[in-house]
Amino acid sequence: MVVSYAYLKDKDDVADKRVPIEDIGVLVLEHLQVTITHYLLNKLVSNNTAVVTCDEFHHPSGLLLPIEGHTLQSQKQKAQVEASQPLKKQLWQQTIVAKIRNQAAVLERQSAPYEYLERLSKEVKSGDSENAEGQAAAYYWKRVFPGLPDFKRDRYGFPPNHLLNYGYAILRATVARSIVASGLLPSLGLHHRNQYNAFCLADDIMEPYRPYVDLTVCSLIRNVIPAEIDRSTKQILLRIPAMDVIMDGQRSPLMNAVNRTTASLSKCYEGVSRKILYPDLSQ
Repeated sequence: MVVSYAYLKDKDDVADKRVPIEDIGVLVLEHLQVTITHYLLNKLVSNNTAVVTCDEFHHPSGLLLPIEGHTLQSQKQKAQVEASQPLKKQLWQQTIVAKIRNQAAVLERQSAPYEYLERLSKEVKSGDSENAEGQAAAYYWKRVFPGLPDFKRDRYGFPPNHLLNYGYAILRATVARSIVASGLLPSLGLHHRNQYNAFCLADDIMEPYRPYVDLTVCSLIRNVIPAEIDRSTKQILLRIPAMDVIMDGQRSPLMNAVNRTTASLSKCYEGVSRKILYPDLSQ
């Protein structure tokens, strides 16, 4: 087997760092002065690496993924396109149940009241027709940061919204990468529908994983809320794909769990299964 390497140079390091491309799941090009060759970009996407570009404010702004991620891609995408609406509604129900349960687990770890979310997770209907997700969000964001009782989740809002945005961007790239690897179309979602959004399915599948980002941010702001995302903060957020999660009784890095989630979704589309796998933060 031929192993290719990416050579990374840090301004504060004397020596270059050599990293096998096969070991890179997500690569963030954080500074506008970063130079990367076309040859390396091709090697990265050929090994199913998600390449994230950042803007002048060092915030993620773009995502590069391979066009072909699976040998049976056409077959799997056909099953995805032909999936019935009742199946999509059932899968969305499972997705929201998993998200609310994980939100409850975050509140429990924050020593905040969480029982309401546990009860709500048992009342989610097919397609989440009564918007349990929205009810959970209204309750959750008022309590997830005990030191910030007036916090409002807003992409352009006050800190720590900027930390959540950065973490979610890394998570979204990780999920999109796995969707492509499973041979599915990231633009064709279960619930999200937006003609301007190329990653509707990624936005669906990442929902139960968002609480893992929230928990990371909770630990980051325990003593002080950083006004800017400095180097040490980025290093912590960039480790989210490698953090341990438990799914179906098995412990694995989050990135591997996402792979299992998208693979299980593909089986649901093909009629092999009716259950999509998600991690359980309460374990």
